[in-house]
Amino acid sequence: MTAALDVNQGWTITAELPRRASWQLRLAHVLLGLTVRKFFNLTVWLHRHHLLPKVVALQVTTRFDRPLTFLRPPRGTKLQRTDFPEFRAEWVWDPAAADPPETATGAVLYFHGGGLASCGLNSHRRIVARISSATGLPVYNVEYRQIPKAHVTQTVDDCVRAYRRLLEIGIPPKHIVLGGDSAGGGLVFGTALAIRDHGLPMPGALVAIAPWANYDSANRYAHPNDRLDPVLSADILSLPVKWGMARNGGLDPAWSPVNHDFAGLPPTLIQVGSTEVLLADSYEIAARCQQAGVPVRLQVWDRALHVFHAGADVLPDAQQALSEIGSFVRGALEEQSGGEVVEIPSRLVRPTA
Repeated sequence: MTAALDVNQGWTITAELPRRASWQLRLAHVLLGLTVRKFFNLTVWLHRHHLLPKVVALQVTTRFDRPLTFLRPPRGTKLQRTDFPEFRAEWVWDPAAADPPETATGAVLYFHGGGLASCGLNSHRRIVARISSATGLPVYNVEYRQIPKAHVTQTVDDCVRAYRRLLEIGIPPKHIVLGGDSAGGGLVFGTALAIRDHGLPMPGALVAIAPWANYDSANRYAHPNDRLDPVLSADILSLPVKWGMARNGGLDPAWSPVNHDFAGLPPTLIQVGSTEVLLADSYEIAARCQQAGVPVRLQVWDRALHVFHAGADVLPDAQQALSEIGSFVRGALEEQSGGEVVEIPSRLVRPTA
């Protein structure tokens, strides 16, 4: 099922509506609205009333990933660390579906979410492993530098550096997919734009899950989903911007991917929930793709939670969404290569400066 949407930019975009929410997803929607959303609302209230200093909040968020080592990937998943001097990264792959990175002829370069101030390899290892299973590709999961250690412009530099590594080890650019969720979804587009502007060969496809791609919250405040999202709000997304992105209280529009011309970007898939506050960003991204003639599929999932893919163990909606990602990636890469598989020499992936 599809629907035509007016995004109030003089453009009408078409969205796919893959399914009605499962009862499990509807229940989770209610439960998270009563817990996670209220917790984040309280966080905003405490900060606004000077009861939660920025330094304390960042001490919590920047350490959030450390205790999450218990979030193990599915049994049989293979891991291989290949850190950079300034940040961590690791290969994650399902050996039943994907070749190891030493012999792979394609890869997914993945950027985790977390508001540019939280999460990392541990928090996203499980979802990354499922993406490997769905796409049949090894996934290079990047723990880029975040607030307060880096500005978003430096974060994008880290992501481009990780892309260069994939090129250096011999993976054809047209067989590389940039993927990410939330803040990482926004980085998918920021990185693709930087790759283009640096004159590097473009990747074969982009996949963004609920991308946070506009660091100015004005459109999110105006969107009805600001009241409906069971997890995030425009207020909570404004905090990382205040804490580590704004300069003298202001934002450079160039930092937000939605403010750029998307000409030359590869085929794109966007998945987002119908009640997510980041639906506003997804509409903007889809409109930018359409304006630039970039093939784009926007999937709006009924009442899907923020990055609901993480619940694939219990949510049939998430299982289907991952399957959709796999189908899109395989189709996009086959089209990019003209239906041919490009063979590359086997090489050992190792850290480079």
